[in-house]
Order: sequence, then C-alpha cells, then structure tokens
Amino acid sequence: MIRVLLADDQAMVRGALATVLGLENDIEVVGQVGSGDEVVAAARETKPDVALLDVQMPGKDGLAAAADLRAALPSCRVIICTTFGRPGYLARAMAAGAAGFVVKDAPPEQLVEAVRRVHSGLRVVDPALAAESLATGASPLTGRERDVLREARDGSTVADVARALHLSEGTVRNHLSAAIGKTGARTRAEAVRVAEERGWL
Repeated sequence: MIRVLLADDQAMVRGALATVLGLENDIEVVGQVGSGDEVVAAARETKPDVALLDVQMPGKDGLAAAADLRAALPSCRVIICTTFGRPGYLARAMAAGAAGFVVKDAPPEQLVEAVRRVHSGLRVVDPALAAESLATGASPLTGRERDVLREARDGSTVADVARALHLSEGTVRNHLSAAIGKTGARTRAEAVRVAEERGWL
C-alpha cells in the first residue's frame, strides 16, 4: 500500500485528489492539509511514502515545503502537483528535491501512475513542461533579486521593501534595476509579471 499525503489550499481540489487516489487498490490517502506550514508535522504524524504538494499555498509555498519535507523525512518522495505549469517552478521543484512534477489538468490516470512511479524510485515530469523548461533556461535572477521582486509585487514602495528586507533603499533600487534588466521589462510591475509567468518567483 502506497501511503499518500495531500497538501492543497483548495478543499474541493484536495477532496477530488483524495477521491481519485482512494479508488486505487494500492494507494491510501493518509493525510490532507491546506497550507505549506502544516506539511512536515502532518508527514511526521502520518508517515507517507509520497507527498503530493501544490505550489501556491498559504504560509510556505509547496516548493519550500518540499525542501523542508525532504530534510525532515528523506524517505518520503515528493510530487509537485500544480495548476501553474511554469518552467521556473519545475527547476525550483527539482532543486528542492521533488521527484515528480505534474499539472492538475492532466488526466487522473496520469496522476495515479505518477504516484506509483515516484514511489518505485523513478522521476516523473510533464514532458511538455520539461521541453519548455529547457527552452526557457534557468532563472537569471539572484536570490536577493527574487526577494526584492516578491516584496514589490503588491506595489510596495522602495522604502517599504528596504524596511521589510533590512536593506538600504539604494540596494533595493539596484536589485530592482537588475531584475528589470534581466526580465527584459520596462517597469518593476512588468518585471514581477514576467518573473511570475516564468515561475521565477
């Protein structure tokens, strides 16, 4: 029996995934959580073989939760299951130790097969996304440039971003300028949009 933990902030999606997986004779859903912050504690309690994590969740996102889970329970294999099939997410998921990456609009049988394959020790990646990821290449943004763009995404001022990240305003302006250049954008709002579309944030 393959023990599976589900993490998705949308209760209806979580329930649908649990139902699909629960129909299989060799898969048991042993836990469900709605935020990335709950993943490690739930995994310690339920001892899953495979964790199916959404990317965008409250608290920690699925990519950060995947890295934490791999550190806390290395025997648990992670599949990122997301609506957002973005090349940057794929690269970051693999860097976080995920063994699989599937998109939610894939047929249910593909998800079931992904769980089985990942449990058996294989990697599973959506082929179209893998091709797009190779074509797009790795994120050109540094970690600090990503941090600055994330803080600026809601329209925060340079001073607000500087306070939040404990940086000088000049340093924030330099990072924003670099990020705008690297994304080929004209404004920081456009840089945020481009970086989000490519899964770099």
